[in-house]
Amino acid sequence: MAFVPKAGLTGAVFATLTLVAAPLHAETVLKASHQWPGGKGDARDEMVQIIAKEVEKANVGLKIQVYPGASLFKAKEQWGALTKGQLDISAFPLDYASGRHPQFSATLMPGLVRNHERAQRMNSSPFMADIKKIIEDAGVKVVADAWLAGAFASKKNCITSPETVKGQVTRAAGPAFEKMLAAAGASISSMASSEIYTGMQTGVLDATNTSSGSFVSYRLYEQVKCLTAPGANALWFMYEPILISKRTWDGLTPEQQKAIMDAGKKSEDYFVGEAKKLDQKMADKFKEAGVEVVEMSKENYDAWLALAKESSYKDFAEKVKGGKELIDKALAVE
Repeated sequence: MAFVPKAGLTGAVFATLTLVAAPLHAETVLKASHQWPGGKGDARDEMVQIIAKEVEKANVGLKIQVYPGASLFKAKEQWGALTKGQLDISAFPLDYASGRHPQFSATLMPGLVRNHERAQRMNSSPFMADIKKIIEDAGVKVVADAWLAGAFASKKNCITSPETVKGQVTRAAGPAFEKMLAAAGASISSMASSEIYTGMQTGVLDATNTSSGSFVSYRLYEQVKCLTAPGANALWFMYEPILISKRTWDGLTPEQQKAIMDAGKKSEDYFVGEAKKLDQKMADKFKEAGVEVVEMSKENYDAWLALAKESSYKDFAEKVKGGKELIDKALAVE
């Protein structure tokens, strides 16, 4: 209902009353979603929390509400929600969206990254420029880069050479790894990392690969017999950026956009320092739980890489538009 001034109120007094009634600072609240446990030391959750804290400190009329543990959207629903503007910010494995953009499988391609130093060099490479163009063309923008190493684990035996996975029902994080593991004789069961524990507990899974952070956050040491840690020969690396919907981004002021990108840089710098620690934290945690921990030898790594080139790489180059060029650009990173 509109306010009608009573007789006798001057225009100046009326203007003062309406000014007092109006909010002094209109704050925009953005929703950030991810699948990992919140407040339990997961570095990916911490990345998002850093962005939320830094944006609030910037005092630009912006607040970010974080929804961890897939409490707002399921893990694989987040990409679609971002592109439609139903979700503002998210952190998740980009390969989860490879069903819509097959090129994203290159960000979880066996043996393509190998170590943390090379992962950092990937970020400024022509390879990632191509990936980020696809992201932006879909209506999403990268706020912070993050690469995680990962491991293999099994309830039956240590996974080292390709022969050791034969006959096991295995979860792979994406199509490229699924293709390679199937070529090695494994049966494949697809699921998000948040579902692995239940899959192993109920006997649906024998083995899995996922990131070092997820191995700890989801307490998979309670379910497995042997862990194959990344070590010097990490077959598994995954790109897990923090993303913002372009619809949200375009509605922000320049000051708010700058605050988000500045915060993203801080969270990215934090994660670079944490990435290697995640691998060691995982190995220590699994040893404490009585799980055997091994590493892949160079010979075993090379055997997997040869198998990947004949399965994952070949399939990607043949079936994905620009696939061969993407792989060549990634391999060209020193």
